Amino acid sequence: MLTSQDDLPGHQTPAPFAQAGRGDARFTERWWYTAHPLDGRPLILDVGFGYYPNRGVMDAFAGVTVGRTQHNFRASRRLGERPLDLEVGPLRLQIVEGHRLHRLTLQDNASGIAFELDFEACLPAAQEKQSRRERDGVVDEDLARVAQFGRWQGWLQVDGERHAVSASEWWGQRDRSWGIRSEMRTDWAVPPMQTHKQFFWTWSMFQTPSVGVSLFLKEREADKPYYLSGAEFRRDAAGRVHKREVREVAHALEWADDPLGQSLAAGEFTLRFDEGPPRVLRVEALPARYYLKGGLYGGWGGWNHGDDRGPYAEAHDRWDLDDPLTRERARTLGDHVMRVHTEGEQGIGISEYGVAAGYARYPLPQKHPAL
Repeated sequence: MLTSQDDLPGHQTPAPFAQAGRGDARFTERWWYTAHPLDGRPLILDVGFGYYPNRGVMDAFAGVTVGRTQHNFRASRRLGERPLDLEVGPLRLQIVEGHRLHRLTLQDNASGIAFELDFEACLPAAQEKQSRRERDGVVDEDLARVAQFGRWQGWLQVDGERHAVSASEWWGQRDRSWGIRSEMRTDWAVPPMQTHKQFFWTWSMFQTPSVGVSLFLKEREADKPYYLSGAEFRRDAAGRVHKREVREVAHALEWADDPLGQSLAAGEFTLRFDEGPPRVLRVEALPARYYLKGGLYGGWGGWNHGDDRGPYAEAHDRWDLDDPLTRERARTLGDHVMRVHTEGEQGIGISEYGVAAGYARYPLPQKHPAL
């Protein structure tokens, strides 16, 4: 389908913007953001957009966890004549300046969440190693991803309470991915659910006043990664930024005896790079956590990423994170806020993680699903 947006530059194939690549329905572009106060209050905001040109769909979510309550907003629209507009109902993303300034807006809606926020990058963007995987000769995933640290400015409102958001007090991170993305199917409402075994993974982003470290690690045996991608950015006293690539990682993690799901308590990552000395990151889990089922990761209540819900659809709910049934359905995947310490500096970040049955080093969390 041809739209007026085909007059814009940026085509990557001999096809209009309404189609991507070879027409694979799994082709996805995603934008993801988190924001949290530096002082460690139990508060985190997550926002995401998904663009599925070969399905004719764009969906988006925004969610806030305050204390032990998670608030979720989800929306979907057909692309129609506006395939490139990053707007789904009241939720909008503006790329004011690529790799530097992004603006996120959620107008008043029935979820009780609203915001006007600017994400301003504080360090350069880093591209991860390509994630390409085949199963039985079929490409299961072929994905590019970029990660970046930043500061937030604006305001956030939840249930009538407005939070002032300033760059000195609210830090965060974003990612941007595109390509063939493997599908998670872990929705109790649409069985059978995927199961996983014998692996540990973490996708983590940590920052201090002078350093930012992103890390994506997948293992079946401890300290033997089958996928490892990571980068360190360090700002020196003169303001110059230096980058190193992660080449090796060792980890020793402590797990909370959480009766409702997998929860990291504390731990240590030792990173070795393509040059220079290693870096040790000591982390401790803070209370704030956003479970990504609220944003449809793996599906929720019969709705998954990229589903055609009609011309426009939205939903909202709030979760009691101390409720066993809610946590059982929310499973493990989430953005968990972490305090980080390294070389005399203190900072903050998030960690996503999971341990599947059969991974020898960490037996305690395996009584719960890994994703």
